[in-house]
Amino acid sequence: MLWDFHDLLFHARSTQGRHANPVGGVYPYADAIPALPAVRPRWPGRQIDLRGFASAHAPDASPAASRTAADRSVRLAKQLRDRHSTRSFDERRPITLAELARFLDGTARVVSKGQSKLDLGEDDSLLAYALRPYPSGGASYELELYLAVDKCEGLARGFYHYDAGAHALMPIEVRAQALDAILREAALAMDSPAAPQILITIAARFGRVAWKYSSLAYALSLKDTGVLMQTFYMMATAMGLGACAIGTANIDLFSKMTGLEFHIEGPVGQFAIGRGAKPDASDRYGETS
Repeated sequence: MLWDFHDLLFHARSTQGRHANPVGGVYPYADAIPALPAVRPRWPGRQIDLRGFASAHAPDASPAASRTAADRSVRLAKQLRDRHSTRSFDERRPITLAELARFLDGTARVVSKGQSKLDLGEDDSLLAYALRPYPSGGASYELELYLAVDKCEGLARGFYHYDAGAHALMPIEVRAQALDAILREAALAMDSPAAPQILITIAARFGRVAWKYSSLAYALSLKDTGVLMQTFYMMATAMGLGACAIGTANIDLFSKMTGLEFHIEGPVGQFAIGRGAKPDASDRYGETS
């Protein structure tokens, strides 16, 4: 009842698991038309050159000025430029449970709870919300994190749900073949020689958004996913971890692992993290598969 037909079709068709069509970088029009240029051709008219103004390439300010807005913007700009995708991980030095806890605390933990009054005429209903570090459409915060752990010092290999309210991991019993499959598919999507140390499946509780919004509900969940992925990238960069966004997931495999119906709570993206191996220059340019 909460889905528009075109949104449910879009969700099923743009993920794996419920069709046999190619998904990902298959270059379907390479033989028909050339690729669009990487930078859009310039509009005609007089150009306003911005290069003479304060640049994010300026050197770090002195310690005495470290609290200024200019210094903060320079540091943030540097972090944004340092961000890149990592597809190879150091098998000898896996990420630790302490690092994973810091990563989740800084990106996805519930930071406050509250209620807002609904404007429904005579009805004084209240809607609960639980704010997290990233923005979310309508403060819905419908995204849930499920971790397929291959290698993590201090944490057993397995499948876990991240309880954002309690800042805790909840083990979910799954078959070893299913865990191997989800990690193997992620490695294939990243074009990686080995599975990621930790694969985060970002799943949406679709009804949380659709209950309020109609035709833009699914679009909002996809936008929220993009915002969360950028948040993941920034935290991984700040912590010196390797990270890679993955643009799809297998909704049927996830459903079998969790017992959840794909239209109730299902994957909208995946994200790999771990201790990055020696950087590959090509990693800076290929972002999502």
